[in-house]
Amino acid sequence: MFDIHRVELDWGGRKLTLETGKVARQADGAVIATYGETTVIATAVAAKQPKAGIDFLPLTVNYTEKYYAAGRIPGGFFKRERGPTEKDTLTSRLIDRPIRPLFADGWRCDTQVIITVMSHDQENDPDIVAMVAASAALTLSGAPFMGPIGGARVAFVNGEYVLNPTLDEMKESQLDLVVAGTQDAVLMVESEAKELSEDIMLGAVMFGHRHIQPVIQAIIQLAEKAAKEPRDFAQPDTKAVEKEMLGIVEKDLRKAYAIPAKAERQDAVAAVKKAAMAHFFPDGKDNPERPMQLVAGVFKELEAKIVRWNILDTSKRIDGRDLVTVRPIVCEAPFLPRTHGSALFTRGETQAIVIATLGTGEDEQWIDALQGTYKEAFMLHYNFPPFSVGETGRTGAPGRREIGHGKLAWRAIRPMLPAKDEFPYTIRVVSEITESNGSSSMATVCGTSLALMDAGVPLKRPTAGIAMGLILEDKRFAVLSDILGDEDHLGDMDFKVAGTEEGITALQMDLKIAGLTEEIMKVALHQAKGGRLHILGEMAKALTAARAELGEYAPRIETFKIPTDKIREVIGTGGKVIREIVEKTGAKINVEDDGTVKVASADGESIKAAVNWIKSIASDPEIGHIYEGTVVKTMDFGAFVNFFGAKDGLVHISQLAPNRVQKTTDVVKEGDKVKVKLLGFDERGKVRLSMKVVDQTTGEDLEARQKSEPREQAAGAE
Repeated sequence: MFDIHRVELDWGGRKLTLETGKVARQADGAVIATYGETTVIATAVAAKQPKAGIDFLPLTVNYTEKYYAAGRIPGGFFKRERGPTEKDTLTSRLIDRPIRPLFADGWRCDTQVIITVMSHDQENDPDIVAMVAASAALTLSGAPFMGPIGGARVAFVNGEYVLNPTLDEMKESQLDLVVAGTQDAVLMVESEAKELSEDIMLGAVMFGHRHIQPVIQAIIQLAEKAAKEPRDFAQPDTKAVEKEMLGIVEKDLRKAYAIPAKAERQDAVAAVKKAAMAHFFPDGKDNPERPMQLVAGVFKELEAKIVRWNILDTSKRIDGRDLVTVRPIVCEAPFLPRTHGSALFTRGETQAIVIATLGTGEDEQWIDALQGTYKEAFMLHYNFPPFSVGETGRTGAPGRREIGHGKLAWRAIRPMLPAKDEFPYTIRVVSEITESNGSSSMATVCGTSLALMDAGVPLKRPTAGIAMGLILEDKRFAVLSDILGDEDHLGDMDFKVAGTEEGITALQMDLKIAGLTEEIMKVALHQAKGGRLHILGEMAKALTAARAELGEYAPRIETFKIPTDKIREVIGTGGKVIREIVEKTGAKINVEDDGTVKVASADGESIKAAVNWIKSIASDPEIGHIYEGTVVKTMDFGAFVNFFGAKDGLVHISQLAPNRVQKTTDVVKEGDKVKVKLLGFDERGKVRLSMKVVDQTTGEDLEARQKSEPREQAAGAE
């Protein structure tokens, strides 16, 4: 009944199995991949006919983690998987990026890759298994996919590279790097690092590329047994159109791309294109022998060639810069009056307003994942409104691109954040892109670093990012620092590097060609370092380190511990006690399972009142200690003072003042703030307090001073 084919190999100390023929047999390609006990199924299906009216590859990758894979039921009201999670979206992008450049030029059939995580062993992250399975499914499908690719994760632990580390091993790693590529070259890199050098990062990429080769061979073996016949697909011959168009537009396109300003340049290019289309279609009607879509595609290719030829021939770029110069940078911090921290970062025609907000434990984000539910105390959200590029468009929920760019900046900044016990705040950063012409994600990294320092977050070091481009023609190549949007669209590489003056914290690379050599990557990394250090110098003109104090409107947090057996008393039945403390003091309170208490408020007196109240419940007052309290009731025989949270004590009339007191109200009235010393407890356990032994102005213990004076006098006599 089943024509099952399977390949197996030992990979990084665990067995990887690829199987096809048993499940999803109506898909063009379907592969079940198992690594350890993590299993995914990947399917690939391409429409039978091209999609009309488009000039791009209609590829969609959908990765989904099912909670049953880890024996869990989803949180929330509906108890089923709803929309894609952030992890789903990021992994979909991770798989899409290396496979997209390997489809044949001109492929216009809707192509969909669906990957579902069906079993998770809590050791092996499913994203690498999913990438391998997707590559295998496409290779079997018959679509014009010039793969296969392989993918691997690389860690750096104790000075050694580790292939496909387990989730526990990742906790000790200085690096989380995913690399994908073909037999010949690297296609994609995504990483987070703890200030590692360019050489270590390059070594990690090449280590990963070497170790994906057995996987690529395994996919080829599977394809030899089970691949479908290649789909009939003939690329249109455009040589005659290209030759004719080159004669018409080359001179004018070169002039247009010599205009530095983006808007003017785009207008000039549009005018050249309009004239070219009028030449080929004088009556404005489509020609079946040379369709408008084909001619427009040829024009786009010529745009790229002219820009690329000019850069390789002259080492001068669209806006007149050389290959390594970074556009002018202007930084402001603070930028907004009422936020906790803010910055404006402008680099050429790319601009980001970045805002940092500090919160408490209540503000942490709950993440529901296959590995379990956990809290995230650092969030970075990136918004890219259409006006930033002078267009109209959709607004609303963030798209895949916005989620991916925000996560890249998050990875770049996270290694520089202080430890939670040093800075117990929840941090949310929002980057609002107000202009874009080249790498707004790296502008977000720079702006985030400045905004956090403006908020008083003690970053280990400032962090900056730069985007690098590549023009590659045969054996000639040029690496471009701080690329423009047009250089990104018309070039071969988008290579983003973020880090500090000490090393790299994040690296992301995407290619539009079939691969990148080690030589080119080495040049790009070292050129990026020079650009990054320059940008850090420009940022230092606004801020060099975190401000000494938190912003005026930021909450203050005091952290202390109480015995775990007192937690229930502090919270109270149904939360009654802690709600009362919050309502009466105005402070936010978070009590953790280990007894750690965090009290937050923008008002210092509010924090003090809440801390004293909680300590009065969780501990006992100390005999001989001096407290500040409030007179709550006066009697003929003395005054009752609330001095330790909810605890009251009696200051007997004889303890009100050093001299004889006739009436209690001669010394104190209800509501007075007084300083008292705890003398002890009477036979009934009642608290005995004294005011007369405490200096009511300074809080000094007068008894202790009187005892020390004879000793000082004796010492002086000697």
